[in-house]
Formats: sequence, C-alpha cells, structure tokens
Amino acid sequence: MNAFPEGDLAGAGGADAGSGWLCPLPEGHPAAALLSARAVRKHCAEVTRFVASGESALFSWHPERVPEIADYVSATIRRRYPDLVVPYHSRWRHFEAGGPGETVDRWRMLCERAGLNGPEQREERARIGIDLVIPSVLLDAGAGPDWRYRDSASDQMLSRSEGLGVASFDLFARGGFSAALGDPLRADAERLMRIDVSSIASAFQVAQHNPLVGLDGRAGLLRRLGEVAQATPAVFGAPARLGNLFDYLRAHASDGRIEAGFVLRTLLVALGPVWPGRMVLDGVPLGDCWRHAAAAGGLVPLHKLTQWLTYSMLEPLEDGGLTVTGLDALTGLPEYRNGGLLYDFALMVPRDPGFAGHAHTVGEPAIVEWRALTVSGLDLVAQSVRDALGLSAEAFPLARVLEGGTWAAGRRIAAQRRPGGPPPFSMISDGTVF
Repeated sequence: MNAFPEGDLAGAGGADAGSGWLCPLPEGHPAAALLSARAVRKHCAEVTRFVASGESALFSWHPERVPEIADYVSATIRRRYPDLVVPYHSRWRHFEAGGPGETVDRWRMLCERAGLNGPEQREERARIGIDLVIPSVLLDAGAGPDWRYRDSASDQMLSRSEGLGVASFDLFARGGFSAALGDPLRADAERLMRIDVSSIASAFQVAQHNPLVGLDGRAGLLRRLGEVAQATPAVFGAPARLGNLFDYLRAHASDGRIEAGFVLRTLLVALGPVWPGRMVLDGVPLGDCWRHAAAAGGLVPLHKLTQWLTYSMLEPLEDGGLTVTGLDALTGLPEYRNGGLLYDFALMVPRDPGFAGHAHTVGEPAIVEWRALTVSGLDLVAQSVRDALGLSAEAFPLARVLEGGTWAAGRRIAAQRRPGGPPPFSMISDGTVF
C-alpha cells in the first residue's frame, strides 16, 4: 500500500523522473517524510522490531551479542587512539593516508601552498573543502581487488578507500574540477559536466595491469553532479560551484549554529537527482531508499552515502566558523564494514545457512533488512562503547564511535576471519551505495 496516496511513487527511470524536482523542498511535500535521519532511524527500528519478534524469514536478532561487540570496538578504539581523542568519521581520514601507522596532512600542505592558512581565509577555505569533499565522496565506490595508486607524498602504494581518497585529492589539487584558469582549488559545474573517462583513468593511474572497477560510472556520476549543481542555483549559486553550498548553509544558520539534520536534508534534496535508477516521489528522488514490507509504507530510507557526506562536511563547516549541532541525529552508516562487524559477531544471523555463499543485490529484501538492522545495532553498540570508555554521548558522538570505532573494527574482524579482509558476503552494487 502506498503510504503517500497524494504522491506519485515511481521508479527513477520513468519518463518523468526528476521533472518537477524542487530545491529547497517545499513545505509539506510527501517526500519530506523519507528524507531525514529521523526517518532512517524510525523505519529501521520498525524492521528491527519485526525481526526481533521472530517474524522474519530472513534473519534472527541477537541483542545479547552487543556487549561482546562493544568490547571489541572499545579495544579497537584504545589501540588506535590511546588518548581517546578520536576525529570524526569522514572522507578527511582517507586524505591523510600514508605508510603503515603514518599520516600525511595533505590538506594543511595544500592550504599552505595556496596561502590559505590564515583566519581571514577561513570562509574561502571552507568553500574549497566542500569543493574537494563532495566529488571525492562520490568517487568512493569499491575500487576492486587489483587497483593501486602510487602516492607521491608518501611514496606508498595505496588501495581501497585510502587510494581513492588520495587520488581524488591529487586530481582536485591539480585543478581537475576547476573551470577557472589560474584558480585550481574549486569544483565548478561547468568543468564537472565535461569530465570524461580518460580524465578519470589518467588521474587514477588506470592501466591494463591496474584496472579500476566502474570507470565509466564514476565519470558519469561526476558529470551528473555538475548538471544537478548547474540546475540548482538556490544552493550552488550562479555560475554553479559546489563550495557555494557553504554560503547557503551559513545563510540558514542561527547565530552561527546549524543542525546536522538540516545539512543532511539539504544534501538529500539538492543531490538527490545525481543517483541513477532510484525511486521518485512527486518529482523528488528518494535516493538510498528501498522496499521492505515491515516498514511503514513499505519503504526503508537508509541514505548511507549522503550521511557519510554530511559527516565529511563537518570539518570544513566548522573551519568556516559554523557550529554544527545535533550530530547524533545522524545514524550509523549501513555499509559492509559496520554491517559486516555486526554480522561477523552474529548480532543478526541469516536463517538461510547458504546466505554467504552467493552474491546479493542491493535492493533485495535480505540486504535491505541487514542494513536496517545495522542502523539499529550501531545505536546499541555506540551506547555500550561509551559506557565502557566512560564517555558521554556529547563527548563521544556517533561520528567518533564510527571512526574509532565500528568501521575500523569491521575491517579488523574481516581481516582476522577471511584472507584479504573481504566482507562476510558479496554484494552486486552499481557503486552508488557501497
């Protein structure tokens, strides 16, 4: 049954997909009920209650496993951050990748070279940070097992998210997203719309012996990003530049304070049309939102990538003078490291003993259910971790629990249980979710 009878819920591939799309979202629009972190938590809780009651044919739920998971996560945090000073979980950590146990402060060095380290440049520095991080997050789909990036700053071969992060940082620093001659540190819609496969292949050192999964899709996503920014002057200005989002958010701040939920909602609406092949409600794309019968209206919003982008916006926004409040309104990220951790520790157990033996699609009910359970499970683990560390939610928000944290613990347990550290089961994805 359609929970929004006044709306038109359809696949994004339809003839009218995206037509009538408005940003900012008009008050009372039916899509608003699904485009928030509150909606993610609410609908995931509905699925979790369904599984916990024993009604699911796909998974069983074992909250008694939470203390053991929290102990493992707490130990991981203490190993990585003995002083418990943990940064936010964000793309910025990948920009710092170096050799084993080392970090490289590429952002500081870039700002120094550009003469942008002074307090009088803080607002432009924030715009540049946003210019950098939005395309970089969109480029962070799985790289595949064989791809590597040689980083000149650390003289290391980097792979996975770290390699993709540093490669996109270097591309940005060289002016790869700029349409302004002599002003490389910006991301302009005009340039993004002209990104081609050869540009990405060259920047990411792709060769026959160094293949990168989804090359065409990455270039297409950046072009679509440019088109959407160009069509959204209310948020990205005219001519459109991604960094102008800072000015939009600053204009909506109150006494220099802005809620994380507002940042997320802005990104969900403004960037919603970037994602291909998704559901649309009354002309508004719903993004990372999937069908599950146990949720109200049969839909479960998850918004993993956009929430991660929101987490990744915290540092440039704060550097620009804004205080981002209500961080724990955001949810944990339902992806293969966090979700793999909870799966490996049997918080959720598949009823099919052969579940891990074959690949799954992103939209199938089992994966939607596993991701919804991950969101609920991360909230339980986060509170138990704080109790173990003797820290409050205010001192140690979810953004730090994830970084310290569940994401690192998911990678750690995967490496202990499976050669090479892959997820506990495989997923077929177009790169816009995981």
